Amino acid sequence: MTNVFIGGAWPYANGSLHLGRLASLLPGDVLARYHRARGDQVLYVSGSDCHGTPVAVQAAQEGMEPGKFASRYHEEFLDCFSRLGFTYDNYTRTDQPFHHEVVKQLFLKLLANGHLFTRTVQQTYCETDERFLPDRYVEGICPVCGKRARGDQCDYCSTLLDPSDLTDRTCKLCGNPPVERPTAHYYLELSAFQDELERYVSQAKGNGWRDNAIQLTGRYLKEGLQDRAVTRDLTWGVDVPVEGFEGKKIYVWIEAVSGYLSASKQWAVEQGKRWEPFWIDDPAEGPIIAYYVHGKDNIPFHTLIWPAILLGAGGRLHLPDRIVSCEHLTLEGQKFSTSRNWAVWVPDLLSRYEPDSIRYFLIANGPEKKDADFSWREFIHSHNGELLGAYGNFVNRTLAFIAKSFGSRVPEGTLSDSWRSNLQDCYNQAGRLIEEARLKEALDTIFSYVRLANKYYDEERPWVTAKDNLAACGNTLFTCVQIIANLANLLQPFIPFSSDKVRRLLSLEKPAWQVISVESGRTIGPVELLFERIDTTRIEEESGRLG
Repeated sequence: MTNVFIGGAWPYANGSLHLGRLASLLPGDVLARYHRARGDQVLYVSGSDCHGTPVAVQAAQEGMEPGKFASRYHEEFLDCFSRLGFTYDNYTRTDQPFHHEVVKQLFLKLLANGHLFTRTVQQTYCETDERFLPDRYVEGICPVCGKRARGDQCDYCSTLLDPSDLTDRTCKLCGNPPVERPTAHYYLELSAFQDELERYVSQAKGNGWRDNAIQLTGRYLKEGLQDRAVTRDLTWGVDVPVEGFEGKKIYVWIEAVSGYLSASKQWAVEQGKRWEPFWIDDPAEGPIIAYYVHGKDNIPFHTLIWPAILLGAGGRLHLPDRIVSCEHLTLEGQKFSTSRNWAVWVPDLLSRYEPDSIRYFLIANGPEKKDADFSWREFIHSHNGELLGAYGNFVNRTLAFIAKSFGSRVPEGTLSDSWRSNLQDCYNQAGRLIEEARLKEALDTIFSYVRLANKYYDEERPWVTAKDNLAACGNTLFTCVQIIANLANLLQPFIPFSSDKVRRLLSLEKPAWQVISVESGRTIGPVELLFERIDTTRIEEESGRLG
């Protein structure tokens, strides 16, 4: 049995989730559902990043305490994830005492192991607001690509930055140019991990890393890793547990990734279980596979900084195995812009559309290997043509025919060796693709069997054989029921709500990743549609809401 750890990225609790963010998070739940169906031990964690500068900025603008402000969106996230069917074992938040303690322990381990050092540096200070500025409070021109960037990272060229790297700097709060003042901070000696991280990356990149992670991480290593500050002059965050550093906080980029470990330990305490099998390499505990699921902009924090922290802390902590880093999602051909309301907000989307429709589109058409676009036309046609037209139609016409002609009981029949082999091949192919996080290909594979099943139904013509060869008709419908039962298993990681509906109709056990059978004579529940058609007039209506 394999111990599967899945770490989902931590969304900033400074505003509602939009579809672009959701697209980068959804693969984590697909992986968790699949591995549970396989019988693996799964620990799937994430949480709301309540300490990030975006939270503090927005809270200040609304005149609220950061914790209360973050709670608003944390609760909204929990509701959205629940309605979308996310199966986190622990979805927590970074402003909890438990998280603070784990982060401090990691910090002290790094310090004790000689991986942290102090340095007095010039840090940007706003004389108007009378405060040192966190990196994200500073904006200016990126020295690499010349685009407008924040003081921690350029969104355009992905360069990791310090505020001093920028030209034409301004304070995000007041718009005035900041000055520089000396202040002492702890630094992580990231450069000392260069050789070890090069070996790690060379071994890991062929084992489940997406191409964008391989390329971007390789670029950072080629340029040479730079030591990075791990503390900041802030009022909101995790206290630095060292005398003389009172009033300073542990920098969010080291603190947030540490949440993967703190959330795991918190889950263990609350559930009375052990976190070690998912984190500490020990042959007696079984193998570990660790997936990290996030957006492209978070790659270096998961492929370099978090591995360096785990190495520096010691204790055989398991490094990331599979980096599931999504590309960007655009909206109707344009970049998401919250300021222009050029966005599709997840709470709003869930108020009008079924979660399976959203999940299906984001996997089948999402930014897995390259940037992708969400358009209302494609979303609605995808639902009507694929979910309803192909899959839903096959299920409905099969079960409705049985209800009408066989008294809602599965007729007598035999599943041919050919179909049994087809189904086994589908489990094998789709499973291998899911484990490699090639989710679009896995879903395409399963839907190729949906189309094959529709072709079989049409060729066997049960509506004709029902009149002159009832045994042949029954055998066709028996075969279709077996296909439907197995499609409910195969599609459960992707579209769980409709899969659960099929499971109820056929009285199936919990999902399993293996060929299953439904015996003749079993009563089928009252037939109900899996999906409703979406009127195409909604395309223009939804497009009109944008902006």
